[in-house]
Amino acid sequence: MHDVSTFRLYLLRATYLLIVVGLGFQIWSRILHPPNDLEHMRGVVWSLLGAVSLLAVVGLRYPLRMLPLLLFELVWKSIWLLAIGLPLWAGGRLDVATRDTWNSCLMGLVLFPLVIP
Repeated sequence: MHDVSTFRLYLLRATYLLIVVGLGFQIWSRILHPPNDLEHMRGVVWSLLGAVSLLAVVGLRYPLRMLPLLLFELVWKSIWLLAIGLPLWAGGRLDVATRDTWNSCLMGLVLFPLVIP
């Protein structure tokens, strides 16, 4: 196996930190204080994203061992963009929330291939 440069390791750690901070502010307050009328699938999504954020904390310490987490992020964002986002965009039906997801997924599709060794 080829050695990974120190710069690349810090770039990976910065990516994990971005996930931790980004999801930390968006998801954990919702998980810790869910509304009484929480939809089932919304709770599932929040739980999944909470797990991703906790695993990204592990990635700060072990950036190479946690590469499957970045691959998971890359794959689900690609699937969402192709299967859900692109048809909505083509039909001119992106609302504010969907546009935020669109932008986040596009950022992931640009960022993750750049940092994954």
